[in-house]
Amino acid sequence: MTSAAILDEASQPVREIRDEPDASAVQPAREDPGVTPGATVIVPSTPSPVILSCYVLAGLVITFTVGLGQNFLSTNLQQVAGPMGLTQQEATWLLAAYYFPNASITLILFKMRTQFGLRNFAEAAVVVHLIVSGSHFWIDTYASSLVVAFFAGAAAAPLTSLGFLYILEKFPPALKMNAGLCAALTASALATPLTGIVSPSLLDLRDYRGFNLAEVGLSLLSLALIYLLPLASPPRAKIISALDLISYVFLAIAMGSFAVVLAVGKSYWWTAADWIGWLTVAGILSGAVFAAIELNRSNHLVDIRWLTSREILHFAGVLVVFRMAFSEQISGAVAFLRSVGVATDQMVGLYWVMFFGGLAAGVLAAFLVKANRHTMIHVTSLLMIATASYIDSQATVLTRPEQMYVSQFLMSAASGLFLPSALAVGFGGAIKRGFPYILSFIVVFLATQKIGGFLGSAVYGTFVQWREQFHSARLVERLSSVDPQVAARLKQLAGTYGRVLTDPAEQAAQGAGLLARQVQQQAFTLAYNDSFLLTSCLAVLALAALLVHVAWRDLKFVRPADAPSPANP
Repeated sequence: MTSAAILDEASQPVREIRDEPDASAVQPAREDPGVTPGATVIVPSTPSPVILSCYVLAGLVITFTVGLGQNFLSTNLQQVAGPMGLTQQEATWLLAAYYFPNASITLILFKMRTQFGLRNFAEAAVVVHLIVSGSHFWIDTYASSLVVAFFAGAAAAPLTSLGFLYILEKFPPALKMNAGLCAALTASALATPLTGIVSPSLLDLRDYRGFNLAEVGLSLLSLALIYLLPLASPPRAKIISALDLISYVFLAIAMGSFAVVLAVGKSYWWTAADWIGWLTVAGILSGAVFAAIELNRSNHLVDIRWLTSREILHFAGVLVVFRMAFSEQISGAVAFLRSVGVATDQMVGLYWVMFFGGLAAGVLAAFLVKANRHTMIHVTSLLMIATASYIDSQATVLTRPEQMYVSQFLMSAASGLFLPSALAVGFGGAIKRGFPYILSFIVVFLATQKIGGFLGSAVYGTFVQWREQFHSARLVERLSSVDPQVAARLKQLAGTYGRVLTDPAEQAAQGAGLLARQVQQQAFTLAYNDSFLLTSCLAVLALAALLVHVAWRDLKFVRPADAPSPANP
């Protein structure tokens, strides 16, 4: 998701004039001494509920089109790797190739649609996405899959913005930053559970080709909707300079390098491969060059000084903490269920719970954001995260999706409440400062949501592996073949192979191997419980910090004159 999508609309309180004349948007001016006779005025747009519903539906289709593409591979990595003949590490590189351009390309795309026109941009974007989606049917090598994944990540970025714009297009100006923003962000968040809901059916259809077929169909539907329902186009302006492109190249390399490292670093282990270190160095150097260029420009692509101000650093820190906490849902709960043998089709019910949790929170957030109850929203979200993570920390190897319905409903609701509120606060401040600050805010939001998401997944995976090794060592040292209970368990497990193996020694070896796998499964369960408990503790600490911050802020703005006098308390 990205805040770039709401820029063209949220900063304009009235309807924009389209590329084609629109009689409903321009009306003759009334007789007024302050208005020149014959002049025209722009009046606020009041679309019918039918038109509003059509544009929201178009936005949902476009958002789900790109959301399915982004989440299908990460949700079904094991199911995709098998039919493609790939190892888990090779399949992870498909994710890295997708994320490399997707991490930063929205920034330059915002300027492109301002310079070339939103209508042209929308039509070109969906056609490119359709071509890239269709190209999956002609690839037959791993190298070509990586290339297509790279271009798929680039093609998905403009559709993300278009989905936001279509949802916001016909909302009245007074509702864009509350109801419209909540609807757009909720639709983007619901793409993840929706992918989990439809994945089993698509995989049963034609393996991963069934997903490719669905993606092409959705792209064609998006193309039709974009032609039938044109977006309002703000005035074009030539705002892209050669130095913008040069600066963006270094930003793309920096963010892309970090995305790749965080996506595949855990699979190779962080210190085991030299190229991980060199890629990290390349990202740091590219980021330094980008910062040097921007600090010495008068017309900034990104205002580095504003990004390093106390307010923005605080805002970015809050987003990173929340984004890492929300990683508990996919990198924690879903990954844990897979580790105990739960298949994707068995988690459909859990994904439905996530879907309805996010949907309910999005509806509630529209009312709360409108009432400017941002502090209450953040406190509630942290309480829900802490509660959900603590409930999950009590899991066992016998835990199944049904036992996680309550916790994952709370986690989805927390995400649905927090993001609209945080984005409304930060984006509202950027709008007041002007266009350069809006672009800088985009970088902040992109970095925290995308790189923060990668960081959360990497931290979760690394922490779980570390704790699994710790618990495995502790469990193994307590097992002894001379222990009567251990000997009885080994005999029982060896007996399960009696019908297929006649050699007692081979039966004993297989029984010992099965016991080792059970011990490892127990160790992983304990490790995931540790990660859930860690998330709960971090949420509690963040809640304490938030309460202290709010108390300090309120005390800071209380002046002596505001205090009641003894005679008039």
